[in-house]
Amino acid sequence: MIKALRGMKDTLPPQSYKYNYFIENCTKIVKKYGFEFIETPILEETSLFKRSVGESSDIVGKEMYQFIDKGGNDVCLRPEGTAGVVRSFIENKMDRQGLKQKFFYYGPMFRYERPQKGRLRQFHQFGVESFGETSVLEDVSIIMMIKEILDFFAINYTLKLNSLGCHECMPSYKNGLVEKLEKIEGLCEDCKRRKLTNPIRVFDCKNENCQNLIKDLPRIKDALCDSCKSDFETLLSMLDELGVKYELDSNLVRGLDYYNKTAFEFVSTDLGAQNAVAGGGRYDRLVEFLDGKPTPAIGFAIGIERLLDMIETPKQTREGYYFGAMDEEAIKTLYKEANHYRKDHKVIVSYDKKSLKAHLKAADREMARYCVVIGENELKDGKLWVKDLVEKKELLVDFKG
Repeated sequence: MIKALRGMKDTLPPQSYKYNYFIENCTKIVKKYGFEFIETPILEETSLFKRSVGESSDIVGKEMYQFIDKGGNDVCLRPEGTAGVVRSFIENKMDRQGLKQKFFYYGPMFRYERPQKGRLRQFHQFGVESFGETSVLEDVSIIMMIKEILDFFAINYTLKLNSLGCHECMPSYKNGLVEKLEKIEGLCEDCKRRKLTNPIRVFDCKNENCQNLIKDLPRIKDALCDSCKSDFETLLSMLDELGVKYELDSNLVRGLDYYNKTAFEFVSTDLGAQNAVAGGGRYDRLVEFLDGKPTPAIGFAIGIERLLDMIETPKQTREGYYFGAMDEEAIKTLYKEANHYRKDHKVIVSYDKKSLKAHLKAADREMARYCVVIGENELKDGKLWVKDLVEKKELLVDFKG
């Protein structure tokens, strides 16, 4: 028997109902902030992610589904959503238009990592990307969007914040950090690699020994330039005025190399080890790194699978019609009548001859509002027998055909 690959799962009812409910309501919320839908390919050139996500990241170093296609192209399944949206932004010359662009997306991402609760090899994200806005108030809006989404679904969370500096203050800080890291012995192999590619990633290491070795190293928050410091203070003061609670986390650097300035994560204590439910930040130089015109940008992504088990969906209400026949001769007529109703309503049609009791049971399973049945007498009289399964009322109505 062929089974789904390890770390990949089918999404079946009722989970698919919950997934659609999540997407529909996230979409409503982000549209209020002026975001429009974008869909990018699942398959992209590998170089896109190497240049954006970064060689220092575990994603590029260990987790990408990468292969050479039949045309000799080095391609991979997208491990995250931002890079593809940025590529589209540049390819469609939106960076040259000088306009502010706001996009949201959702869909599957792929990472070859050890499957566990809340972490699959094929997983789904909902995210937004905002281009062209330099104001830190856009950072506030992005955070408020996630807060509104999590509050809507009654998810408990803690917001963690940090500033990663900019191209003015980060280089000198990194150089000093590398000098200090060179003197530390016993770092894990990942941190040794990160030391050469993106040294601040050592603060993201989950190795307890590494965390003990680096606990006294200076953090970027103490080396911010005046501009970064001012923006971060404005961000915090605005969140204070809006009544948004947060924690400052100097170890928060995010798992991708393209972030600068504001970085944030929403974590939930209800999830165990894999407790990050949403995260993102600014990436003001990524468009430029991918050969576009320098464009400020900020975004976030939500891991959908991690949230679904915590979401309560509204109780499903009865809707639409169930059509069934009690006579073999009535089935074709039944089908034609059902098509008239389907123009304006959800309609389920049974193609099998059954007893009235069986049809009523089937209509109940389908959560239909009305059970419509044609038997020998109804066929002869040109009538439909209809039962309202909510009001418990029965009536006969004329054929529409």
